[in-house]
Amino acid sequence: MTAPFPIMLFAAGLGTRMAPLTDRMPKPLIPVAGRTLLDHALALTDLPGIGPRVVNVHYRADMIRAHLTGRDVILSPEDPLLETGGGLRHALPLLGDGPVMTLNTDAIWRGPNPLAQLATAWAPEMEALLLLVPQNRVQGYSGAGDFVPDAAGRLTRGPGLIYTGAQILRTSTLQDVAADAFSLNLVWDAMIARGGLFGLVYPGRWCDVGRPASIPLAEALLAEPDDV
Repeated sequence: MTAPFPIMLFAAGLGTRMAPLTDRMPKPLIPVAGRTLLDHALALTDLPGIGPRVVNVHYRADMIRAHLTGRDVILSPEDPLLETGGGLRHALPLLGDGPVMTLNTDAIWRGPNPLAQLATAWAPEMEALLLLVPQNRVQGYSGAGDFVPDAAGRLTRGPGLIYTGAQILRTSTLQDVAADAFSLNLVWDAMIARGGLFGLVYPGRWCDVGRPASIPLAEALLAEPDDV
Protein backbone atom coordinates (compact mmCIF):
# COMPACT_ATOMS: atom_id res chain seq x y z
CA MET A 1 0.00 0.00 0.00
CA THR A 2 1.44 3.35 -1.03
CA ALA A 3 0.88 6.61 0.75
CA PRO A 4 -2.53 7.30 1.91
CA PHE A 5 -5.59 7.22 -0.25
CA PRO A 6 -8.77 8.85 1.00
CA ILE A 7 -11.82 6.87 -0.05
CA MET A 8 -15.37 7.74 -1.07
CA LEU A 9 -18.03 5.08 -0.61
CA PHE A 10 -21.11 5.70 -2.74
CA ALA A 11 -24.25 5.18 -0.64
CA ALA A 12 -26.60 7.97 -1.73
CA GLY A 13 -28.57 6.33 -4.53
CA LEU A 14 -32.30 5.62 -4.49
CA GLY A 15 -31.87 1.88 -4.99
CA THR A 16 -34.80 1.62 -7.39
CA ARG A 17 -33.61 -1.69 -8.89
CA MET A 18 -33.67 -3.19 -5.39
CA ALA A 19 -37.37 -2.40 -4.80
CA PRO A 20 -39.43 -3.42 -2.89
CA LEU A 21 -36.61 -3.96 -0.37
CA THR A 22 -35.65 -0.30 -0.65
CA ASP A 23 -39.15 1.02 -0.02
CA ARG A 24 -38.29 1.34 3.67
CA MET A 25 -34.50 1.23 3.84
CA PRO A 26 -31.55 2.42 1.74
CA LYS A 27 -29.83 -0.22 -0.35
CA PRO A 28 -26.53 0.00 1.59
CA LEU A 29 -28.32 -1.27 4.72
CA ILE A 30 -29.78 -4.38 3.07
CA PRO A 31 -28.31 -7.46 4.77
CA VAL A 32 -26.29 -10.05 2.88
CA ALA A 33 -25.16 -13.07 4.89
CA GLY A 34 -26.02 -11.31 8.14
CA ARG A 35 -24.12 -8.12 7.39
CA THR A 36 -25.22 -4.96 5.60
CA LEU A 37 -23.85 -4.20 2.15
CA LEU A 38 -22.33 -1.03 3.59
CA ASP A 39 -20.51 -2.99 6.28
CA HIS A 40 -19.16 -5.45 3.71
CA ALA A 41 -17.77 -2.46 1.79
CA LEU A 42 -16.37 -0.72 4.85
CA ALA A 43 -14.54 -3.90 5.85
CA LEU A 44 -12.53 -3.64 2.63
CA THR A 45 -11.28 -0.20 3.68
CA ASP A 46 -9.72 -1.51 6.90
CA LEU A 47 -6.19 -1.32 5.52
CA PRO A 48 -3.16 0.79 6.45
CA GLY A 49 -2.95 3.81 4.17
CA ILE A 50 -6.67 4.14 3.45
CA GLY A 51 -8.49 7.11 4.93
CA PRO A 52 -10.28 9.26 5.67
CA ARG A 53 -13.42 7.29 4.79
CA VAL A 54 -16.26 9.38 3.39
CA VAL A 55 -19.77 8.03 2.75
CA ASN A 56 -22.23 10.09 0.72
CA VAL A 57 -25.87 9.93 1.77
CA HIS A 58 -29.22 11.08 0.39
CA TYR A 59 -32.05 8.52 0.42
CA ARG A 60 -32.95 7.52 4.00
CA ALA A 61 -29.82 9.36 5.14
CA ASP A 62 -31.01 9.28 8.75
CA MET A 63 -30.89 5.48 8.77
CA ILE A 64 -27.34 5.37 7.42
CA ARG A 65 -26.27 8.07 9.87
CA ALA A 66 -27.68 6.07 12.78
CA HIS A 67 -26.03 2.88 11.52
CA LEU A 68 -22.62 4.56 11.39
CA THR A 69 -22.84 6.36 14.74
CA GLY A 70 -19.58 6.04 16.65
CA ARG A 71 -17.57 4.79 13.68
CA ASP A 72 -14.61 6.48 12.01
CA VAL A 73 -16.57 7.61 8.96
CA ILE A 74 -17.38 11.09 7.61
CA LEU A 75 -20.77 11.66 6.00
CA SER A 76 -21.25 13.80 2.89
CA PRO A 77 -24.98 14.64 2.63
CA GLU A 78 -26.45 15.40 -0.79
CA ASP A 79 -29.68 17.30 -1.44
CA PRO A 80 -30.42 17.08 -4.29
CA LEU A 81 -28.78 13.86 -5.42
CA LEU A 82 -25.59 14.62 -7.37
CA GLU A 83 -24.78 11.29 -9.09
CA THR A 84 -21.32 9.76 -8.87
CA GLY A 85 -19.26 12.58 -10.38
CA GLY A 86 -21.12 15.42 -8.72
CA GLY A 87 -21.19 13.58 -5.41
CA LEU A 88 -17.45 12.98 -5.50
CA ARG A 89 -16.75 16.62 -6.37
CA HIS A 90 -19.07 17.76 -3.56
CA ALA A 91 -17.05 15.65 -1.10
CA LEU A 92 -13.60 16.90 -2.15
CA PRO A 93 -13.28 19.28 0.84
CA LEU A 94 -13.42 16.11 2.97
CA LEU A 95 -11.18 14.03 0.71
CA GLY A 96 -8.39 16.45 -0.26
CA ASP A 97 -6.77 17.26 -3.59
CA GLY A 98 -4.78 14.10 -4.32
CA PRO A 99 -5.85 10.84 -5.94
CA VAL A 100 -8.85 9.24 -4.23
CA MET A 101 -10.31 5.77 -4.15
CA THR A 102 -14.00 5.27 -4.75
CA LEU A 103 -16.02 2.16 -3.97
CA ASN A 104 -19.61 1.23 -4.74
CA THR A 105 -21.45 -0.31 -1.81
CA ASP A 106 -23.65 -2.73 -3.76
CA ALA A 107 -21.18 -5.51 -4.51
CA ILE A 108 -19.70 -8.57 -2.83
CA TRP A 109 -16.13 -9.68 -3.43
CA ARG A 110 -14.45 -13.06 -3.08
CA GLY A 111 -10.68 -13.01 -3.33
CA PRO A 112 -7.87 -10.61 -2.47
CA ASN A 113 -8.75 -7.17 -1.15
CA PRO A 114 -9.68 -5.10 -4.24
CA LEU A 115 -8.44 -1.83 -2.75
CA ALA A 116 -5.03 -3.31 -2.01
CA GLN A 117 -4.88 -4.52 -5.61
CA LEU A 118 -5.55 -1.00 -6.89
CA ALA A 119 -3.06 0.66 -4.56
CA THR A 120 -0.28 -1.70 -5.59
CA ALA A 121 -0.88 -1.12 -9.31
CA TRP A 122 -1.34 2.68 -9.18
CA ALA A 123 1.25 4.59 -11.25
CA PRO A 124 1.98 8.30 -11.84
CA GLU A 125 0.97 8.29 -15.52
CA MET A 126 -2.58 7.18 -14.69
CA GLU A 127 -5.48 9.62 -14.48
CA ALA A 128 -7.68 6.83 -13.19
CA LEU A 129 -7.28 3.11 -12.58
CA LEU A 130 -10.47 1.05 -12.73
CA LEU A 131 -10.75 -2.45 -11.28
CA LEU A 132 -12.35 -4.75 -13.84
CA VAL A 133 -13.46 -8.37 -13.91
CA PRO A 134 -14.13 -10.78 -16.81
CA GLN A 135 -17.58 -12.22 -17.45
CA ASN A 136 -16.63 -15.70 -16.25
CA ARG A 137 -15.96 -14.46 -12.71
CA VAL A 138 -19.16 -12.44 -12.26
CA GLN A 139 -22.52 -13.08 -10.59
CA GLY A 140 -25.67 -10.95 -10.77
CA TYR A 141 -24.66 -9.04 -13.90
CA SER A 142 -26.22 -9.49 -17.34
CA GLY A 143 -24.59 -6.78 -19.47
CA ALA A 144 -22.04 -7.13 -22.26
CA GLY A 145 -19.22 -5.46 -20.35
CA ASP A 146 -17.85 -1.94 -20.24
CA PHE A 147 -14.21 -1.60 -21.28
CA VAL A 148 -11.49 -3.11 -23.46
CA PRO A 149 -7.82 -2.74 -22.41
CA ASP A 150 -4.86 -2.51 -24.75
CA ALA A 151 -1.51 -4.17 -24.08
CA ALA A 152 -0.48 -1.33 -21.74
CA GLY A 153 -3.74 -1.44 -19.79
CA ARG A 154 -5.24 1.70 -21.35
CA LEU A 155 -9.00 1.46 -21.68
CA THR A 156 -11.49 2.20 -24.41
CA ARG A 157 -15.25 1.65 -24.37
CA GLY A 158 -16.59 -1.65 -25.61
CA PRO A 159 -18.01 -5.02 -24.63
CA GLY A 160 -15.50 -6.96 -22.61
CA LEU A 161 -14.41 -6.42 -19.03
CA ILE A 162 -16.91 -5.28 -16.39
CA TYR A 163 -16.31 -2.31 -14.11
CA THR A 164 -16.57 -3.48 -10.50
CA GLY A 165 -17.21 -0.12 -8.84
CA ALA A 166 -13.70 0.26 -7.38
CA GLN A 167 -11.14 2.74 -8.70
CA ILE A 168 -8.42 5.28 -7.98
CA LEU A 169 -9.01 8.65 -9.65
CA ARG A 170 -7.26 11.98 -9.96
CA THR A 171 -9.98 14.50 -9.22
CA SER A 172 -8.80 17.55 -11.19
CA THR A 173 -10.94 16.58 -14.21
CA LEU A 174 -14.07 16.85 -12.06
CA GLN A 175 -13.72 20.62 -12.24
CA ASP A 176 -14.15 20.57 -16.03
CA VAL A 177 -17.84 19.61 -15.81
CA ALA A 178 -20.28 22.51 -15.55
CA ALA A 179 -23.29 20.58 -14.23
CA ASP A 180 -23.79 20.06 -10.51
CA ALA A 181 -25.07 16.50 -10.95
CA PHE A 182 -23.16 14.28 -13.38
CA SER A 183 -21.88 10.76 -13.84
CA LEU A 184 -18.24 9.75 -13.61
CA ASN A 185 -18.71 8.38 -17.12
CA LEU A 186 -18.20 11.93 -18.42
CA VAL A 187 -14.86 12.13 -16.64
CA TRP A 188 -13.77 8.71 -17.86
CA ASP A 189 -14.59 9.62 -21.47
CA ALA A 190 -12.36 12.70 -21.21
CA MET A 191 -9.59 10.53 -19.79
CA ILE A 192 -9.99 7.97 -22.58
CA ALA A 193 -9.51 10.77 -25.13
CA ARG A 194 -6.19 11.65 -23.46
CA GLY A 195 -5.06 8.06 -23.02
CA GLY A 196 -5.21 8.38 -19.25
CA LEU A 197 -7.84 5.78 -18.27
CA PHE A 198 -6.31 2.47 -17.20
CA GLY A 199 -7.73 -0.84 -16.06
CA LEU A 200 -6.61 -3.64 -13.77
CA VAL A 201 -8.16 -7.11 -13.86
CA TYR A 202 -9.30 -8.39 -10.47
CA PRO A 203 -8.11 -11.98 -9.90
CA GLY A 204 -11.05 -13.00 -7.70
CA ARG A 205 -14.82 -13.20 -8.12
CA TRP A 206 -17.42 -10.44 -7.86
CA CYS A 207 -21.19 -10.16 -7.48
CA ASP A 208 -23.29 -7.14 -8.44
CA VAL A 209 -25.94 -6.89 -5.71
CA GLY A 210 -28.26 -4.47 -7.49
CA ARG A 211 -31.49 -6.49 -7.43
CA PRO A 212 -33.23 -8.73 -4.88
CA ALA A 213 -32.43 -11.82 -6.98
CA SER A 214 -28.71 -11.10 -6.55
CA ILE A 215 -28.77 -11.48 -2.77
CA PRO A 216 -28.79 -15.32 -2.74
CA LEU A 217 -26.08 -15.28 -5.42
CA ALA A 218 -23.92 -13.06 -3.22
CA GLU A 219 -24.54 -15.22 -0.17
CA ALA A 220 -23.59 -18.35 -2.12
CA LEU A 221 -20.40 -16.63 -3.28
CA LEU A 222 -19.46 -15.76 0.29
CA ALA A 223 -20.10 -19.36 1.35
CA GLU A 224 -17.76 -20.85 -1.26
CA PRO A 225 -14.49 -22.36 -0.04
CA ASP A 226 -11.44 -20.22 -0.66
CA ASP A 227 -9.98 -22.51 -3.33
CA VAL A 228 -13.00 -22.44 -5.65
